[in-house]
Amino acid sequence: MEALMNGRAAPAPAFLRLQVQQHHRSLSSLPSSCSSSSTGLTLKQKQQLSIPRPFRTPSNSRSRLVNFTMASASIQPIEEYVSRADRFDKTLPSKDVLDLWRTVDAVCFDVDSTVCLDEGIDEFAEFCGAGKAVAEWTSRAMDGSVTFQEALAARLSLINPSLAKLHDFLEKKPPRISPGIAELVMKLKAKSIDIFLVSGGFRQMINPVASILEIPFENIFANQLLFGNAGEFVGFDKDEPTSWSGGKATAVQQIRKDHNYKTLVMIGDGATDLEARQPGGADLFICYGGVQLREAVAAKADWLVFNFKDLINSLD
Repeated sequence: MEALMNGRAAPAPAFLRLQVQQHHRSLSSLPSSCSSSSTGLTLKQKQQLSIPRPFRTPSNSRSRLVNFTMASASIQPIEEYVSRADRFDKTLPSKDVLDLWRTVDAVCFDVDSTVCLDEGIDEFAEFCGAGKAVAEWTSRAMDGSVTFQEALAARLSLINPSLAKLHDFLEKKPPRISPGIAELVMKLKAKSIDIFLVSGGFRQMINPVASILEIPFENIFANQLLFGNAGEFVGFDKDEPTSWSGGKATAVQQIRKDHNYKTLVMIGDGATDLEARQPGGADLFICYGGVQLREAVAAKADWLVFNFKDLINSLD
């Protein structure tokens, strides 16, 4: 079988190119109180966080209008996150954690429910009519109750995507970027800190995210969907380390070794992100609970944040 879509080489769809400056203007219109992760948000403030922001992107030498939504979507209310976070003594970082964060050489980000508001494979499954069953497998995988290989194979079997369906999905469902992530990435870049996207998701869905945030495609470590000559789904690349259990940890270790980084931080929401904090891998694991709070993961994190603004401010 021949893979028709090579996520390593294929550029992100042109219609998803983002003008980051307009993204910043959309965020600057939000009330200042929305940047605080230490208090609950009023209903009005939540509504303000969900204002659609249009932007223009090129597509086949034409400009078209894409509706990019900045939303504080979550499975559970933010107020509940904050109250539950009181159980963890992790929202105020120690001096050692702060010192390491401020001197980091590279940061690896999980994508789904961290850089993006959604779980990409769940959104794709919903688009293909298999949403509920696939979401259950995703939850089990992120909580660590099943191996990643089991969950990945089961979800793809349920979705059974075609190349045409994938293209249709990418056209109609552009990624929703988490509030504050573009600013954080820009801040890190300004400090000459390298950025990587390490995900159990798929390159074909992550390439557009990398384009939005201006992260090189070669800095993506993710799975690869494979399609045959007729565009039929034939499987996934099992040589990608992120297709295995413990694969994110392996990817992060490889990143550190290849670049000889002295310090490296992993930011994510799931058990597979936490696994990256080990000798030769990430020195620090920051749990992002702004979309989903996984208590078992948060309890073991070095730092728990609900708003990327906290990480931005702490770099000063």
